[in-house]
Amino acid sequence: MSEHATARKELAVSDEVAIDIRGMNKWYGTFHVLRDINLTVYQGERIVICGPSGSGKSTLIRCINALEEHQQGSIEVDGTRLTNDLKNIDKVRSEVGMCFQHFNLFPHLTILENCTLAPIWVRKEPKKQAIETAMHFLEKVKIPDQAKKYPGQLSGGQQQRVAIARSLCMKPRVMLFDEPTSALDPEMIKEVLDTMIELAEEGMTMLCVTHEMGFARQVANRVIFMDQGQIVEQNEPEAFFNNPQSDRTKLFLSQILGH
Repeated sequence: MSEHATARKELAVSDEVAIDIRGMNKWYGTFHVLRDINLTVYQGERIVICGPSGSGKSTLIRCINALEEHQQGSIEVDGTRLTNDLKNIDKVRSEVGMCFQHFNLFPHLTILENCTLAPIWVRKEPKKQAIETAMHFLEKVKIPDQAKKYPGQLSGGQQQRVAIARSLCMKPRVMLFDEPTSALDPEMIKEVLDTMIELAEEGMTMLCVTHEMGFARQVANRVIFMDQGQIVEQNEPEAFFNNPQSDRTKLFLSQILGH
């Protein structure tokens, strides 16, 4: 753990803003799901977002690449403002990789085809180059030998690592993870978290919604606690876990850490 903690301190966070969210609000009908969200994420930062179920965590990161539409305030990714303009939405999505709780792989395509589809069709990469890139990232997530198989032939942990590799093939500047381990069996969680730790150690900008508090301690520059659609508290891991300021944070940590 100490080795990773050192790695976290040594990794420089740039002063370049990757994501800037100002006064962002979102409703589902009359339900106010996100309230006055202000958040600046710098290039190279690793942020873990936690909080009770229904607190708006997943909705927040889904708004960052316009999978959900916000109704008020502004979101800028790499200087591009998210509006109804499809060009802007496409630009942001090409910069932002996303990994979901469920792997969303195409069952009728091989692992390699799943990874090369978007680079070929969206980025117009030549097929040979797309295959090289895909193999490079399958190597990185330690499953290059599964390239010719179909998703159904792989374990849940392997499928989630394919989903990460597939996102990386688009060479994103930011990766969003939405509870990437919550659908996995306990023994598969570690292999996915190890892949994410490696990514973090290479300086990838990451926002991760997760209940894996060990991962948050190990990897995050900042832990954000959300409740009832608001950011209640945010701090570096040591202060967040050892000295939470808000009663709601204390209650959540006592429930999740069991003390």
